[in-house]
Amino acid sequence: MNPPGIGSDPIRWGILGTGNIARQFATGLSAVEDAELAAVGSRAPATAESFGKQFDIPRRYATYEELVADPELDVIYVASPHPMHRDNSILCLEAGKAVLCEKSFTVNAAMADDVIGVARERGLFLMEAMWTRFLPAVIKIRQWLEEGAIGDVRMVQADFGFRAGFNPTGRLFDPALGGGALLDVGIYVISFASMVLGPHPEAIESTAEIGATGIDEQSAFLLRYSGGEIAVLSCGVRTSTPVEALIIGTEGRIRLHAPFYRGTRVTLTSGKNETQLDFPLEGNGYNYQAMAVGECLRAGELESETMPLDETRAIVDIMDRIRAQWGVKYPME
Repeated sequence: MNPPGIGSDPIRWGILGTGNIARQFATGLSAVEDAELAAVGSRAPATAESFGKQFDIPRRYATYEELVADPELDVIYVASPHPMHRDNSILCLEAGKAVLCEKSFTVNAAMADDVIGVARERGLFLMEAMWTRFLPAVIKIRQWLEEGAIGDVRMVQADFGFRAGFNPTGRLFDPALGGGALLDVGIYVISFASMVLGPHPEAIESTAEIGATGIDEQSAFLLRYSGGEIAVLSCGVRTSTPVEALIIGTEGRIRLHAPFYRGTRVTLTSGKNETQLDFPLEGNGYNYQAMAVGECLRAGELESETMPLDETRAIVDIMDRIRAQWGVKYPME
C-alpha cells in the first residue's frame, strides 16, 4: 500500500548546497509550475544569503541542520560534493524529508546501501538526480526500444569527456572530494548503458590514466552482458570527446546527438529509412527530473520507476568494480 501523497501546492523544495550544480537546479526549478524553491542551506551565512538573494529564496539557513528542520519543506535536493552525499542525504531523511540526491549518488555501494536503507526504513521518497533520464529525447528513445524499432539491441557506445584546467585542490582533481572523471561524468555513460542494457553486466574490463593527484583523468571501459551485448564507454576530465551516445540493434541504430547528457536531437536509422526528431528543452533541462519527483510525491510513491533505487545502487557498484581494477580508493573509504 502506498503512503499518502503530498498535498501541498506547490511542492516546496529546499536546496542543500550552493555550488554550481545547485544553481543549475534552482534555475531549472523556476520552470516547474507546481514547484516552489522555499529554502536553501549552506555552511556559511554569506553563501546562503547570496544564493538566496540570487534566486529570491525566502528562507536562508547557515547550516544544513537548520535547513532540514524547516517544517514547511516537502523535499530537499542534495547538491553537496560526492563524499558528502551519504551523510547529507541521511540528515535529510532522518528529519523526515524526501530527497533528490545529485549524482553520483554516493562514492561507493556501501554508502548507497546506508542511504537507501534509511529511506526504506522510514518510508520516504529517495531518488538519484540522473536528469538525463527524464529528458523528452531520452523518453522517446525508451519508447523506440520498447517498440523494437531497432530489433534486438547488441551494442551501446557513449562518451563524455571535457578538458578542465588542472587544479590539484579543485573538486575534479582532489581525491578528498571524490575527484576524477568516473564519478563526475563517467556516471552518465554507465547510467545510459544501464538504461538500455540493464544494470548487471557479467564482465567489466577497463583502463585508466591516473594523474598526479591519484585520480582518473581519462578512462575507458567495456561492459559485457549475459546475452553477449556490449557497452563501449569512455570519459575524461582532461580530454574533450564528442559526447554522443549510440544504440546499435540487429535492425538499426539510434543516435542521441551531442551533448547527449542534455540531448535534444535523436536519429533513428532502420534500413534505408532515417527519422530525425528534435525535442527542444523547456527550461534548462533540470526541470524535468523535478517535475518527475513532484509527480511521485503527489502519488505517494517512494521511488521513481524511471530511476529506481536498486538500479542506482547497481550503477555505483559498477563504478566500484571499475575503480578496483585501477587500484583507486578515496580517503573517506
